[in-house]
Amino acid sequence: MEMRLHIHVLTILLLISARPPTVAGGLCRDSCGDVPVRYPLGIDDGCGSPYYRNMLTCTDNTTLRLRTPSGTYPVSGADYADPHLVVTDPSMWTCARPFTSVHAAPFSLDTSTRFSLSPRNDHLFFNCDEDRVIVAPRPAICDRYPDRCDSACDNAGYLCRNLPGCRDALEEGNMTCCTYRPRAAESLRTMMRHCEAYTSVYWRAVGDKFPPYDQVPDYGVRVDFEIPVTTRCLQCQDRRRGANGTCGFDPLTRDFVCICDDGRNSTTDCADVGGSGHGASAGVVAASVVFSISAAIGIGGLVLYIRKMRSNKVVTCGVQSNENRFF
Repeated sequence: MEMRLHIHVLTILLLISARPPTVAGGLCRDSCGDVPVRYPLGIDDGCGSPYYRNMLTCTDNTTLRLRTPSGTYPVSGADYADPHLVVTDPSMWTCARPFTSVHAAPFSLDTSTRFSLSPRNDHLFFNCDEDRVIVAPRPAICDRYPDRCDSACDNAGYLCRNLPGCRDALEEGNMTCCTYRPRAAESLRTMMRHCEAYTSVYWRAVGDKFPPYDQVPDYGVRVDFEIPVTTRCLQCQDRRRGANGTCGFDPLTRDFVCICDDGRNSTTDCADVGGSGHGASAGVVAASVVFSISAAIGIGGLVLYIRKMRSNKVVTCGVQSNENRFF
């Protein structure tokens, strides 16, 4: 019985420790629904930059979502030339549906990430308590001391008179509106305590028109992101050299990995078939390293366990009981 137990434990240790680490290889999806997903972003672990790890998900391969401290939000668009995402907050009011009061946490971001709220965002607040919110005309003190005006907004704003898709909606619905550009998520929460609803409008670029007509307002939250530029990533993506690689990282170590179209991974680029490139053999080498460490720890624990079993062996009539059953 004891010998059989030793064999079972050793078998499990071998199976566990021989598994190669999870490294993305040819698994990087380049879109989710209609939204392109490219470096530095990724929806598969090990793809893109580790700075954005686990921040984007793809629901049913159709809806890209961004995780933030205030919730998980659908992403309706992405631009990599002018790096930004467009996020939709379901709690926002738009003129596409009847007005209802929505007391929900407004969209916010973790400031420790490489994402940031774009200065092209404006927020509109509806039916605010004018005893608590400073409504237009915007006091001159707000221009001189903006830190003193967290609950101030401009009631004569252009956007209130020209809501995207329904210019006259506020007049018909007898609603009050003010525009506000928040400095931080806390100021948004302050406003929401005194207003019935809000919406976010960002200024979308519309091609080669001349300012100020090169931007139009649209519903959504523009979230800017940084694209880390490294020599290894540029080399990995350099198709002039036949590299054909996608920049990624090892999920275990966060070290750079060039993910090749043929399923190989390389520490430099996919054109390098020599020493730094590795495919299945890399998994074997990595598994050997993991095995040597895990096996040493596991076997050490096994020896201690066997010694304990010998000193505290419980057997009833030669049959192992439930009290000392290991498997």
